[in-house]
Amino acid sequence: MTTIKVVEADITTLKVDAIVNAANTGLRGGGGVDGAIHRAAGMAELNAACAKFHGCRTGEAVITPGFKLPAKYIIHTPGPVWHGGNHNEDQLLANSYQHSLELAAQNNCRDVAFSSISTGVYGFPLERAAKIAIKTIRDFIQKDDSLKEVIICAFDPRTAKAYRQAIAE
Repeated sequence: MTTIKVVEADITTLKVDAIVNAANTGLRGGGGVDGAIHRAAGMAELNAACAKFHGCRTGEAVITPGFKLPAKYIIHTPGPVWHGGNHNEDQLLANSYQHSLELAAQNNCRDVAFSSISTGVYGFPLERAAKIAIKTIRDFIQKDDSLKEVIICAFDPRTAKAYRQAIAE
């Protein structure tokens, strides 16, 4: 049975099979979590690995080695930029989680840690994003039990609270 849990931590320090990076579509380390992951993994190595994909569309996902991270893999998924909720943002966010989970399962990952996709500079409302994430994760693990643990790695108490509330609902 797969467990879902929330931790408040720096995702670059987690010893899991895969971490999920809230990437940009160019797969070039930006700011926030994306930049931190690129720096911790090794900027040159990770940029070279990402360049082979020639970008990634919003809602899709690609996988690279974790390089210098304790995680074996990094799954990169560009989430949607919030434009008021009438531009398919909810579905695109669900797709980011779904495709990331599929890649984790396809690569024999037993545990995967997600950052809060699209809720930083992309402006997706946190509580709404948390509900979409948890629903998508639950729907996936009902059909595929290969993952043993899905972690939501929150950078701050507000984010952790939103995901814990979504799990409790």
